Amino acid sequence: MFTGIIESLGKIHSVSISGTNKTFWVSSPLSSGFKVDQSVSHSGACLTVEEVKGDLHRVTAIQETLDKTNLGSWKEGTLVNLERCMQQGGRLDGHIVQGHVDTTGTCTGVKDLHGSWEYRISFPPSFAPLVIEKGSISLNGISLTIFDVALDAFSVAIIPYTYTHTTMQTLRPGDTVNIEFDMIGKYVQRQAEVHLLAARA
Repeated sequence: MFTGIIESLGKIHSVSISGTNKTFWVSSPLSSGFKVDQSVSHSGACLTVEEVKGDLHRVTAIQETLDKTNLGSWKEGTLVNLERCMQQGGRLDGHIVQGHVDTTGTCTGVKDLHGSWEYRISFPPSFAPLVIEKGSISLNGISLTIFDVALDAFSVAIIPYTYTHTTMQTLRPGDTVNIEFDMIGKYVQRQAEVHLLAARA
């Protein structure tokens, strides 16, 4: 479980393919402190640390993860957002993030407001019930607040600190982002669906 508050940027050091899997060596200031079998959010995708060598750590993405995320496009030099799982009893500064990416979206516009930045993100309209004005969302693992909501798009505003310390600094129109919708909203939607099915039975 994560909070969407990014701790550090990492950089893809190397990529290898084994069958349908992709293995990544990632360099970061946090890597030397990781332990094997530790869960770490990599741009919103929860991956298990398999090996640590100095300031590098190794993780693997299986086909399911590659299908649901933008990890398949990662290459040497790609920046990724890193967050360790939250500690029990710690402050929840963002919102509850599982590290289970629901779908990908596309950045369709960036506005430099000379003090902040606004990004327009499109997403599959089938997820529209989970996107609400001033609601929470995870974009590439970052906990953000949504506004200007449409059926298949929304906007987020980025402060200078977030811009500097996350991959938002490299996001451009046409880029793909990992989206995880608010977990509470997903449970509410599922409960409503179950009640509706029961009423029709």
